[in-house]
Amino acid sequence: MSGPRVLVTRPRAQSRDLVTALESWGAQAVVFPTVEILAPRDSAPIDRALIHLPDYDWVVFTSANAVEATFDRVGGAPLEGPRIAAVGPATAAEIGRRGARVDFVPSEYLSARLGLELPDVDGRKVLIPQGDQAGTALLEALIRRGARVDVVEAYRTAPPEHPDPGTLAELAVGVDAAIFTSGSAVRHLFALLGDDGAHLALRGAVIACIGPVTAGVARALGLEVHVEPAEHTVPAVAEALRVRLAA
Repeated sequence: MSGPRVLVTRPRAQSRDLVTALESWGAQAVVFPTVEILAPRDSAPIDRALIHLPDYDWVVFTSANAVEATFDRVGGAPLEGPRIAAVGPATAAEIGRRGARVDFVPSEYLSARLGLELPDVDGRKVLIPQGDQAGTALLEALIRRGARVDVVEAYRTAPPEHPDPGTLAELAVGVDAAIFTSGSAVRHLFALLGDDGAHLALRGAVIACIGPVTAGVARALGLEVHVEPAEHTVPAVAEALRVRLAA
């Protein structure tokens, strides 16, 4: 293949659809997972919250990883009692695969928008199972609107302990573009390659970020973001990158 070489940093188990989308228009996916999904350091808080799940009015999920981690802790059983909100379609689809119903998805697939639009929250009790590197925009918006919010760590992320040496060597040559779908993916790339190594691998590359939070992390680390789709989904960022590279 002679198409553009595009760095994919999603966990390997979650990268298949993105790789397929890239290859459908001739790109070469350089798969280099920078994120591993791990159990929380202390599982007691989420386990306590799930024991008392009927006390909550809402459970709010901001990622498919949070859905997977939470449902796995209850043995795959449905979450009985509270209504369920999802930040976007991928998260909602994972909830559906677990046999639960999604009661709310915001108009824009961002945690901050979810916090602003989640209905019937004043005085209500809300549970947010999330990753250890999640932001605070959702929490702050819900508190301002009068919700009583419990945030628990459902999972944590870390750079892989043993990144593939072949891909490391390939990155030393550089890539034509990179897609980032989370801030942790950007941060962990820099942790794995070092600041100089990351900038060298991405020198001249078109940087595509799934949304403003991820883009903010990239810019804070000194990257210029060229692609940020209006819809914050993996298919949308892949298509936006295709359009940019074809221009």
